[in-house]
Amino acid sequence: MTEPRWFSQPYPPEGASAAEGIRNQLGRPELDLLTILVRESAQNSWDARMPSSAEPVDYRIDLSVVGPAHVLAWRELLMAGAPSRVEHFPLRESLRQPTIRLLTVSDRGTRGLGGPTRADSAVGVERDFVSFIRNIGEPRDTPLGGGTYGFGKGIFYLLSKPGTILVHSRCRTGGGDLETRLIGCTLWKSYVASEPEGDRRYTGRHWWGDTSGDVVEPLAGPEAEAMVRRLGLKPFGPDETGTSVVILDPSLDGLSPAQSADYLAETITWHLWPKMLSKGDGRPAMQFSVTCDGRGHDVPDPRETRPLNMFVAAYETMEGSDGIRLDCLRPSRFLGRFGLVKRIMPSLEPTHASRMLGIETLVHHVCLMRPAELVVTYYSGPKPSSENQGYAGVFRADQSMDEIYARAEPPTHDAWNPQSLEKPESTYVSSTFRRIDENLARVLSLGGAARPGATNIALGAASSLFSGLVGGAWGIGGATAYSKPGSTVRASTRSRLGGGDRHPTHGQAASSGAHAQAPGENDDFAGGGGTNEPAVAGQPEGGTAPTIRRRPRVQYVGSPYYADRGDTTVLVQEFRLPIPGPQRVRVDLAVTVPGGGRETEAPFGASVPVLVGWEDGSGLLHTTEACELDGGDAVCRALVRPAPDTMTEIGIKVEAVEAR
Repeated sequence: MTEPRWFSQPYPPEGASAAEGIRNQLGRPELDLLTILVRESAQNSWDARMPSSAEPVDYRIDLSVVGPAHVLAWRELLMAGAPSRVEHFPLRESLRQPTIRLLTVSDRGTRGLGGPTRADSAVGVERDFVSFIRNIGEPRDTPLGGGTYGFGKGIFYLLSKPGTILVHSRCRTGGGDLETRLIGCTLWKSYVASEPEGDRRYTGRHWWGDTSGDVVEPLAGPEAEAMVRRLGLKPFGPDETGTSVVILDPSLDGLSPAQSADYLAETITWHLWPKMLSKGDGRPAMQFSVTCDGRGHDVPDPRETRPLNMFVAAYETMEGSDGIRLDCLRPSRFLGRFGLVKRIMPSLEPTHASRMLGIETLVHHVCLMRPAELVVTYYSGPKPSSENQGYAGVFRADQSMDEIYARAEPPTHDAWNPQSLEKPESTYVSSTFRRIDENLARVLSLGGAARPGATNIALGAASSLFSGLVGGAWGIGGATAYSKPGSTVRASTRSRLGGGDRHPTHGQAASSGAHAQAPGENDDFAGGGGTNEPAVAGQPEGGTAPTIRRRPRVQYVGSPYYADRGDTTVLVQEFRLPIPGPQRVRVDLAVTVPGGGRETEAPFGASVPVLVGWEDGSGLLHTTEACELDGGDAVCRALVRPAPDTMTEIGIKVEAVEAR
């Protein structure tokens, strides 16, 4: 059996690329290394998919450690033939650590790294092995692929502290047979070594494999499978093809392995969500999983994750009849399709992954993608005027424009830079951003002037968040303490008592400005004064005094706020019914207009606020227009779907229900 050894590449007479130059080809990206790893490796996996297969590409990231049964094999096998000095070959130091940690990125349902293993023999179209292992900067050979020039594979080396990876692949040979391949690669720094025949310069590139010939070759077939077992790597299934890239001693940017797994799982969703959407056959294009030390870390579902669910909705809008065609006018060229959704929404809780994209408490972004439907970037549009409104858009380039947008990308594929192109191509890319901005301004009406009197409208528990509303923006008003007279006392008895209606009628505020009633305020009684004792009528014949109930009222709890209920964002007003007994509540909804007016009937075709339902003290939802609740200390909630582009005013009316 062949025992693998390291081969260090000396500078040949004709010259070669130094390792430092290859490592630096990613430039200085704004994204962190773990994010770039997800983006670049997923692009590689997508480009390597099997065109004839209807199965999703299976993409996995696994954080693990070398088990006790295999540690000795790693330390012996991966040191054979290695340079003697740690500064020239830092893998020596990594293998001395008590724990050898690995980060493995793998795909299945892909074609693996096939083709010739020597660069001088790779003259045909199948040259995946030499493109990934040996050559640097080859142009892509996958039409409409996600990658461009293969510089992205450098992220595997950058993420490894010693710059070392093992590549374990399964592919089909030219004869159709399955073949397993295993090779190690190090990309570190060029150096000069002192040797018996004199000093010699080395490029800093090293390969681990079969060194018996004139060039280092991967272990192949049964020898590769036997070595996989000795190292404790996960073997391929009987009919599986694909590639696993094992990153030795990964740099996790100060995160623990478990934290890194969570971050990677969320990053997958932010950058690869279009591949997670089910298509016509009910299956997504790719499926994803993340594990750490054998435990799974859930990859969030974009349809269930805020605010990515908005981008999913924008994608579906783009695909549908409401999608917008974007064109460059001069010279005339179809650029692609655009979809946009706007929503009232709770403010976001930013995460590490969303902050990396510049998305924090507000979403006002357009997801840019090429036809491969891999996220390029989230383009930031104008900010809404309130943290409770947001919009999300999706632009997908037309297939005829793919090469142009690809050339506008840096090596990390995370931007479109028109300045890197010549005309007319630069004009096409610049026009893309102009057309997007025009549609945002037109559809969202974000350019209006301040609405006169908007900050002076008395809205009860109105939130100060909306003191700066602009015309056409979304907003809410507060809940105003409307209360309808009600009593269990019969009309004849009320007449004898001379009971007056001391509550305001509909449309009059029981409290002004942002004042909400406190317990004990305006506790009127049927026929009584403003005391806190029940009013009792004179003794009728028979000596029994009738019991007079206190009139029900609404006590608002705090300001309205937004919350998610399933797939719907609703406006929530909490309230109590402090007077004991059964009571019936109804909602009074209106749209406020400049100057303090209110509209209860919308103009033709306009949206109106709608009651979604009532949540009682136990959290049970009642979807009837009128709802019977028991008074007491429990906090109830009115759930309202506001009308976009309005300020919605909520009032709650209450009446007593005669006990049965």
